[in-house]
Amino acid sequence: MRVAVVGGGVVGLSTAVGLVDRDVEVAVYERGTPMGERSAGETRIFRLAHAYPELVDLAARARPAFEAWSGRAGAPLVDHVGTVVSGDDAGARAAAMAAAGADHEVVEPGSPVLRLPGAVVGPALVDPAGGVIRVDRVAAFLTGAVGDRVRRAHVHGIEETADGVRIRAGDTVDVVDAVVICAGAGTSALAATVGLYTPPLLEHHVRFSFPVRAGGPFQSWITSATYQHASTPGTWTVGAQVTRAAVAWEVGPEAAENASRAVVTAYVAENLPAIEPRVVGRLYCTHDPDLGDGFRFLRQGRILAVYGGNLFKFAPVLGTMLARAVVDGDTPEATGQLRPVP
Repeated sequence: MRVAVVGGGVVGLSTAVGLVDRDVEVAVYERGTPMGERSAGETRIFRLAHAYPELVDLAARARPAFEAWSGRAGAPLVDHVGTVVSGDDAGARAAAMAAAGADHEVVEPGSPVLRLPGAVVGPALVDPAGGVIRVDRVAAFLTGAVGDRVRRAHVHGIEETADGVRIRAGDTVDVVDAVVICAGAGTSALAATVGLYTPPLLEHHVRFSFPVRAGGPFQSWITSATYQHASTPGTWTVGAQVTRAAVAWEVGPEAAENASRAVVTAYVAENLPAIEPRVVGRLYCTHDPDLGDGFRFLRQGRILAVYGGNLFKFAPVLGTMLARAVVDGDTPEATGQLRPVP
């Protein structure tokens, strides 16, 4: 069996590894640098804390899967420092963790369990299984495992025929037995060519890194309006909700970055005494603001597409699910909160 995976981010490379582990011939088509767009950066938050029990279960499955990858990589891929959720979502996530039987604790401000660069407001959910995904190490492991199966080419056409599925990439045409589309921001346009609808809305998003003044290691932290976690040694990364008008696709990346920088820097100065409000790094990406935690699979014949939000922490499990689905010809069920497909 020959499979084409379109997209060389963490989901695409994880799927390729899952297929290689099943002795399937696979090629990954990526127009840029693998792990270079939505999967870029140094670190991500790992958490079991979600608002849906099925996502808690899936994240719980991903944790040992990351450990298995760590064994293959020869280095830990997740730093288990814990994750804290405070603000409006803490109650719903605590209820979902309880329903899933996941270890957690709800504490009050000032609890000695909290190790954060600032003070929480109201009760906080402590997810002891959470932490920080080492994106740099994950990228090194996945690109090494996939090896020369990555083709640096832009896929501009997919067509199912009696002989298989034709992939048009650059000046070449390849015929394969099945295709998996997991191309991040490029998924919507490509999936539409084969009659599959995925939400096309995009907006700009930028997170920023700041020097740590003192303390640590801190737990990863999600508030009502921010997410925060350790990045490179001695730095702390913060991303924040910014008004949609300020980061809409139409305003362009420069204006969106300036607006985001102002919001995030002001937040750090006012709320994080352990962090110096001086930007020392930034990471730009695009995302669909209407997609929360979760994902959906769509199939058209021998073509399978996946889309969703906040997928990095599920990558080892998602890759296995997609590899199995493409080999078996089935379509996994959607998981989590996604807006309906028309």
